[in-house]
Amino acid sequence: MYKVKFGLVRLVFTAVFMTGIVHLGVFAGSQKETPAPKTQENPPVTILVAAAASLKNACDQELIPLFHQKYPWITVEGTYDSSGKLQVQIESGLDADVFMSAAPAQMNALADKNLVSKETIKPLLENKIVLIKTAGTATPVNSFETIIQAAAIAVGDPGSVPAGQYAREIFSSLGIWDAVLAKASLGTNVTEVLNWVGEGSAEVGVVYATDAASTDKVEVIAEAPAGSLSKKVVYPVGIVAASRHQKEARLFIDFLASEEGLAVFKKYGFFPNL
Repeated sequence: MYKVKFGLVRLVFTAVFMTGIVHLGVFAGSQKETPAPKTQENPPVTILVAAAASLKNACDQELIPLFHQKYPWITVEGTYDSSGKLQVQIESGLDADVFMSAAPAQMNALADKNLVSKETIKPLLENKIVLIKTAGTATPVNSFETIIQAAAIAVGDPGSVPAGQYAREIFSSLGIWDAVLAKASLGTNVTEVLNWVGEGSAEVGVVYATDAASTDKVEVIAEAPAGSLSKKVVYPVGIVAASRHQKEARLFIDFLASEEGLAVFKKYGFFPNL
């Protein structure tokens, strides 16, 4: 009788032990079958894009979200200001990966100092310079040539704002820059100029066509006169030489220059220049 009981206990113990082994085997097998997280293949990366203020809407509203859908492990952050200010910040050590300028001058200055990699620079976009007024208001100004009839004028500071540099070139070619400057408030970037005119604190102002198209608070009076600018208004993009994320920065500027990226820029009034 004792032998039967002992045999029964032994049988039960063996069954429990074997069941445990089977469960462990299934668990181990299920662990091996779990796919590795995507982040192991593409670790999360954040890149900083320093871009002209006139690019903010296109970048924040559409381009950056579209890029993130395509490359979900790359987070793009934007910092926006006048190209001259961004140039100075990059010269001072701003940890940016990509620079998008509203004029070649700032990009070339950084490339000459080896702060932007020359081989990565693309002349990405073209814009237009326009004269605007506050929407729904009357003004005697009907052209760039008659701007000095305005009581208050807004232009970007030519010392750091490409739109202001273009305005100075236009009015200098017309022989009225000094008269314009005497009535002008100088904005720290083109967005500030746009806001001044939109709010009515300036009667007229000079901005990019894309800025004028971004709000119903202003109306376009005229485009810059033919021949008043020696060169097209070109927006170049390039990779900051000190970037620690060269691969991801390259992916971003290649996306901007793709058909998908350029189609977005067109929606915001830019013209491809590649």
